[in-house]
Amino acid sequence: MKEQPMNSQKVLTQLFAKLQDFLTKIAKICQSNGIIFALTMGVLSRSIILLTFFAIAFFSPVSSQWGWEVFSAWDSPLYQIIATSGYEVINQTEPGGNVAFFPLFPLLIRGLMNLGLPFEVAGVLINNLAFFGALILLYQWVEITNNSQAARWATAILAWCPLSIFGTVIYTEGLFLFLSIAALKAFDLEKYPQVILWGSLATATRITGIALIPAFLITAWQKRKPAIAYLSGLLSGCGLLFYSLYCWIKFNNPIAFITVQHTQWQRQTGFDSQGWLKMIMQILIGSQNWKKGTIVDPWHPFLVIILAIIGYLLWRYRDQLGEVKFDYSFCFLLFILWLIAGDPLLNTSIILGSGYLLWYLRYELSLVAVNYGFCALGLLLASGGTISLSRLAYGIVSVSLALGVMLSHHRRWGYVTLGFFTLLLISFSVRFAQHLWVA
Repeated sequence: MKEQPMNSQKVLTQLFAKLQDFLTKIAKICQSNGIIFALTMGVLSRSIILLTFFAIAFFSPVSSQWGWEVFSAWDSPLYQIIATSGYEVINQTEPGGNVAFFPLFPLLIRGLMNLGLPFEVAGVLINNLAFFGALILLYQWVEITNNSQAARWATAILAWCPLSIFGTVIYTEGLFLFLSIAALKAFDLEKYPQVILWGSLATATRITGIALIPAFLITAWQKRKPAIAYLSGLLSGCGLLFYSLYCWIKFNNPIAFITVQHTQWQRQTGFDSQGWLKMIMQILIGSQNWKKGTIVDPWHPFLVIILAIIGYLLWRYRDQLGEVKFDYSFCFLLFILWLIAGDPLLNTSIILGSGYLLWYLRYELSLVAVNYGFCALGLLLASGGTISLSRLAYGIVSVSLALGVMLSHHRRWGYVTLGFFTLLLISFSVRFAQHLWVA
């Protein structure tokens, strides 16, 4: 009677040992094969999104039934209109609001729809295939410019960033990341015909692709590249040029995609100082106090002051605390601040933190990646608004690259970051599935 528990314990021990050996082998395979690692990161992170979508559809009494429609919200219907009916025309000559959305993504969707696929299926298929391709390309590129460890971390960041949900739903993030990474990698490897091809497709996908052009030209000048490098940099804007010609012919306005930002979307050009002031004040004193113009909720600014004092004390006595205690304490402090400040903290941190990381790691990153990052961030800051800045910043691959390289030197921070990203990815998936604003 006493031997049976011992036998069961041995069996369980052996099973756990075999499982551990299996997981170790899988980890070694992933580490030794960049494509498998990139695909694994993509599959695991997309599984979190799909499981969350399914849970919302199954358990939420206000949610619609599970279907491909869960991937379509906010900007997605605008792409559907373009893919099925073309760009809107108001009063026979004026461009409609959807002219702000560049044509490549809806054109690809239209191509698959002509083969018999519904809009939702075509949009999800294109964006996800491109997103997985972006993960693979990023790994291969960073492995060349840095090392395999930095490549793994950069790929993991791109895959697990909560804003990577837009690489799965019907948006252009996955497609734009794939095309921009392909163009940047080709420029680094001096494959200039590919720079023209991928760059042209990227600039036909979204307006932020324009940042590729000055990035290529500045890098060519800094590295004293031959004339073909300058030419390929200029020709990478062919996608933008062709769309501009289309707008000229259809609306008699070659910059109609910019004009509608003012007339249809009520956005102004230039730095949005009021928007940035609002976000910073929402962090410091709280959204309710900012709306009222006075302190009606004293707890928010009080807690922010307390956290600032604790953060200062942690920094001052970090040597006495030790590296491990300091790291985890500081991470916990930032987590509490996020619970208090919410999305304004994330949006501000992503933009300002991205600029700092690019500058701090400018000698460790590919030069064209650094130049592209600064040009793209500058374009966002001059876009005349703060709405969706965090999502648009995620589409700048240099940001994920810089964060991945930094975390490859500080793995403890890296594991905490990935854990926090997973929590946010679930939260963003819940919000998107319920058609609530994400970014």
